[in-house]
Amino acid sequence: MKSGSRSMSALTDTSHQIEDQELRILTYNVHSCVGTDRQLDPIRIADVIAQSGADIIALQELDVGRKRTGGVDQAHRVATLLNMEAYFHPALHVQEEKYGDAILTALPTRLMKAGPLPSVGETRGAIWTQVDAGGRKLNVLNTHLGLRNIDRTKQVRTLLSDEWIGSEDFQAAPSIICGDLNARPSSPAYRMLAGQFRDAQLRVTERPRPTFPSRFPLLRIDHVFLSQDLEVTTASVISTPLTKRASDHLPLLITLRF
Repeated sequence: MKSGSRSMSALTDTSHQIEDQELRILTYNVHSCVGTDRQLDPIRIADVIAQSGADIIALQELDVGRKRTGGVDQAHRVATLLNMEAYFHPALHVQEEKYGDAILTALPTRLMKAGPLPSVGETRGAIWTQVDAGGRKLNVLNTHLGLRNIDRTKQVRTLLSDEWIGSEDFQAAPSIICGDLNARPSSPAYRMLAGQFRDAQLRVTERPRPTFPSRFPLLRIDHVFLSQDLEVTTASVISTPLTKRASDHLPLLITLRF
């Protein structure tokens, strides 16, 4: 699903231009836009994103048309507030209610693939877009992996197959794999991805920061992985009073160059 967009200058400056092929990428589990204060507030999530200045945003745990969050299309709502477009994939789809992941950007973008991953219990999925960043193609894959090691291993194995990352289209361009992987660096799923891609936080610091839970972060389970042809200039976990309230995860922001 691709959302429409409209201007809201109070949240974002749409005149922001990418210079010298520098891009800001944000991955953020938004917990259905329900914060640690139990308040439902998509506008607050859009505020967090706008303040980060991110060009490409990977969001997990978005509700679309769900009664529990007022029937709002959260992917469309947040994208509209940011004057961006949303590419959404429902990992869960029951009647009119959907729940899943999205990639938001104002850059020219093509949806390449969206689909389920092998799951037991709560269904999981992934979405892959190709973004035109100043004339350069960039693959962006966003996913939210399962809670069990065995499930995450199967899901990463599927992502590394010819259906996704191993395909000719994916291999032909620089790539980002990101999301809430529910995987600590010691886990098999993390090691499988780290065997082919570089952990963005580790490229700029020897002490990467955790992202969950947002109030007192202990676990590093939200990640951005990069192909070898991308250079990381900064990587930061955004910890502010706002981000500690807006979701149970903290957003991870990286700046990269081709």
